[in-house]
Amino acid sequence: MKKRILLVEDEENIRDMVVLNLEMEGYHVTASGNGVEALQFFGEQKFDLLILDIMLPGKDGLSLCEAIRLRDRTVPILFLSAKGSTEDRIAGLKMGGDDYLPKPFNLEELLLRVHKLLKRSAHLTNLQIKDTEIVHFCNDGCFINFDSFEARGINGTINLTQKEAQLLKLLVDNEGEVVSRNRILETVWGYNVYPSTRTIDNFILAFRKYFESDPKNPHHFISVRGVGYKFQK
Repeated sequence: MKKRILLVEDEENIRDMVVLNLEMEGYHVTASGNGVEALQFFGEQKFDLLILDIMLPGKDGLSLCEAIRLRDRTVPILFLSAKGSTEDRIAGLKMGGDDYLPKPFNLEELLLRVHKLLKRSAHLTNLQIKDTEIVHFCNDGCFINFDSFEARGINGTINLTQKEAQLLKLLVDNEGEVVSRNRILETVWGYNVYPSTRTIDNFILAFRKYFESDPKNPHHFISVRGVGYKFQK
């Protein structure tokens, strides 16, 4: 079967050129010029590789990568961007990217990187290597399994909903840092489906009930008034 690639690039001439050459290499390519549309495509289809520009309308590439990593930790992501400074590359890799190619780029190099990322991903799949991500709470015996959406709380086993797991993943990935309400809404719910901020409060209250020894005096899920929330072990 052809490998499926999602290309997200808002410059039409670059997008058309990359699509043409990827298809000539035998890949099946879905292309988008908008970050919000791309996230919708990702939710509806299965892809073997993502190629993301950073400066995109609707939802920038870094935010798109972050939202995708909440749903899929293993799909290879290659950033393709005019923002080529060391700081930009580090930001892309920290957000969950596997590779970063600055513009202007050599087409042959792009195709080679795509090939290598797909080959590495297939190799890991063939070996059936599974990196189960479990986060333990140091003193309470609690844990969260982000692969199975199962957790152990103060009162026993919990079956997390997808949204609960996504919000927990966002907080855990940013341990010790305040995550703003707007970032939570944009990353977990997306630009098109904004619930009220009270929804976030209810999720946090549920997490405290699940995992805090004293929910009224939380240690793990901390509110920062007027800003957002942070997680600490």
